[in-house]
Amino acid sequence: MRWLVKEEPENYSFAQFAKDGHTVWSGVRNPVAQRHLRTMSTGDEVFFYHTGKEKQVVGIARVTAPPRIDPNDRSASLYVVDLAPVRPLARPVTLAEAKAAEVFADSPLARVPRLSVMPITDAQWTWVLNQAGQG
Repeated sequence: MRWLVKEEPENYSFAQFAKDGHTVWSGVRNPVAQRHLRTMSTGDEVFFYHTGKEKQVVGIARVTAPPRIDPNDRSASLYVVDLAPVRPLARPVTLAEAKAAEVFADSPLARVPRLSVMPITDAQWTWVLNQAGQG
């Protein structure tokens, strides 16, 4: 599967993620986003999206370990996954571009702005890569 995860660049940017070489994707509280997080698999590809003022897909990551219970969650109901950076996009792809594309008409990216983890279809993945000049 393919996914998109969102983060404020002031909190954790793709550049910092690339420098770190890996991260545990945690802090997801929304039940729908948690459901998506729990269905990720090792090897899944992930778009890294900067929220806030930027609102753009900026990089690609990969799931490196299956979801597991967040060791910092006392309720033991939240999950985390391990991610590793693959590469930044040659050109970021903005939310405005995605919203204008028919391929994103039914996507949570265009319809549910607060959702921080969401599935991406193969067609959406290919569209973003083409827009970024990496198709």
